[in-house]
Amino acid sequence: MATLLFLALGAAFLTQIVPYRQILDSQHRVSAARAELTALEEENARLEADAAALRTEEEVEKLAREKLGYVRPGEVAYVILDPPASNRPPAAPPAEEAELPEERTWVDMVWDFLTGADLGR
Repeated sequence: MATLLFLALGAAFLTQIVPYRQILDSQHRVSAARAELTALEEENARLEADAAALRTEEEVEKLAREKLGYVRPGEVAYVILDPPASNRPPAAPPAEEAELPEERTWVDMVWDFLTGADLGR
């Protein structure tokens, strides 16, 4: 009788894991979508401000002078060149230490599976 009760409780527990993990996964995707929406709204506001600035004569002239080197009649343009690079090859960046994967026990992995912590990795 105890075995049958244990099996019934185990089956009930296992049938609840899948819906629970789906709910956790859905919540994670909603959070990620909200973060992406916020970033896109901020970028959209920045781009709209840039577009509004381009509608002014002063901004167009400033960009023409900076990017294209335009000058007004009678002005003298000067070009400043960077000094030539030396023949030495650039120094190699320091090698970063390889990070070792975190050692996890099977108990930690099962707990992460049950709580949905492995969905965010």
